[in-house]
Amino acid sequence: MKKRYLLGLAAAVAVTLFSTSANAQEKKTEVGKAIQKTGKAVEKGANAVGNKTAEVAVKGGAKVADQTYKGKMAPDGTNVYIDGKNRKYYVNKKGAKVYLKASEIRNRPVQ
Repeated sequence: MKKRYLLGLAAAVAVTLFSTSANAQEKKTEVGKAIQKTGKAVEKGANAVGNKTAEVAVKGGAKVADQTYKGKMAPDGTNVYIDGKNRKYYVNKKGAKVYLKASEIRNRPVQ
């Protein structure tokens, strides 16, 4: 009987605590809105830095491990690399390898 009484008391206390915390939500103020905008700007900048870092890292690894396809370029004008399985790819702005079909590879203009 005591266990049931204690369990019911604990449940009642928990319900009271949760309902009280639900009413104590923050109201958005001008300062809160400014902080939220700043946070989004910082997040956008961090994503840009992360993408550029990934791009540079993958391109560096490609130059060491894979061959550069001489005289050819990707649809966006960057270098085309050939991996160990003879697949052609380029590295996009987010640092991902994008594999190309033969029809997507263009000749690089002579300078």
